[in-house]
Amino acid sequence: MAGWEIISADPFMEGNKLDEKSMYPAMKEAILRQLDHSRGLSNQELKECIEQELKKRDKGALISFSMRKQYEERLFAAFRKFGVLQELIEDEEVTEILVNGPAHIFYEKNGALQLFSKTFSGEEELADLIQTICAGGNRMVNEASPIVDTRLSDGSRVNIVLNPVSLDGSAISIRKFSKEPMNMQKLLNYGSLSKEIALFLEKAVKAGYNIFISGGTGSGKTTFLNALSEYIPKDERVITIEDSAELQLNGISNLVRLETREAGFEGVHSIGIRDLIRTALRMRPSRLIVGECRGAEAIDLLSANNTGHSGSLGTGHANSTSDMIGRLETMVLMGMEIPVSAIRGQIASGIDLFVHLGRLRDKSRKVLEIAELEGVVAGEIRLHILYRFLETGEEEGSIKGRWEKTGELLHREKWIAAGFQN
Repeated sequence: MAGWEIISADPFMEGNKLDEKSMYPAMKEAILRQLDHSRGLSNQELKECIEQELKKRDKGALISFSMRKQYEERLFAAFRKFGVLQELIEDEEVTEILVNGPAHIFYEKNGALQLFSKTFSGEEELADLIQTICAGGNRMVNEASPIVDTRLSDGSRVNIVLNPVSLDGSAISIRKFSKEPMNMQKLLNYGSLSKEIALFLEKAVKAGYNIFISGGTGSGKTTFLNALSEYIPKDERVITIEDSAELQLNGISNLVRLETREAGFEGVHSIGIRDLIRTALRMRPSRLIVGECRGAEAIDLLSANNTGHSGSLGTGHANSTSDMIGRLETMVLMGMEIPVSAIRGQIASGIDLFVHLGRLRDKSRKVLEIAELEGVVAGEIRLHILYRFLETGEEEGSIKGRWEKTGELLHREKWIAAGFQN
């Protein structure tokens, strides 16, 4: 390892006064200059470099023990982990992290948004972290492409918008997922649905019903899809298709995970959801799972569902089941100019059940409605509601309610073929 450079005047020192704001970037830059990039550096060696630099900076600065420890941890996290965000990343109770420029970091914990006490030293430190995140997710972000969706190694979803598109500094939004995959029993414990609904959905998945999960942002669509996957028969071949791979499917050994790719330099072409769906159909899937439909890929998913791939699952953003139907119509029109009547026919035959989720005002997430597509009547898609959540009151800020069964399954061909009688 190269020797340490003797610096006669520290850029973050003014007399004996410590300029904390400029200390961190100056130290990081000094360490970078001295690192031996010709070989991999162990964690212990990196810690020793940081300690040496801190000792050098400590002369006359009167750095307290707590501050020294803080800088050691922060610098190590910057080189090996997620810098100032590491504490929030490691906290399993934190579900979202929102960075609004270098000076404002918010996080969601126990359903409430809070302001984080720590900040980035400046836009440069934030930019370094953004490039680290993108590199780990095989994504590229720059001034030419200032918006990117990617993921962390644990599957957590990340959205990044660079400055100056984000006017007050680059923005990062991280949706964290539990390290342990969600299952239906946990959702039952959380009160997200009833045992009767869980049993109904288990049979519907096993029978090969095409199920589409809808809901607003943060309603738990991906989490619910993960839980539903435990009901997929273990001998089936499943192919997942996502913008950024974040599904954590339970106990499926014959699993292929496909992820989109953005265009890059030197002739690297983009690969979108539509490309992946078409490719997946040639890979002998028993079921297709599309993480989220946002655009023209809806027509490909419906086409796949209508050509013998029963039991497919997908999700989409909407405020209600009926709104989801309208959104699917719009998404199909993004990719193909066909009559609305034909689109509605494709939706009615390609999707068997809608499961609509919602996040209530007490921050709880629940199944709000399960609807069967009865068919197209007088040119309109008719929904047959099977279950609906009804609020009965509120107690100490917690919403109380029950699930009411409002109808029986009409289309029972798959149900009976799977050996279910009721």
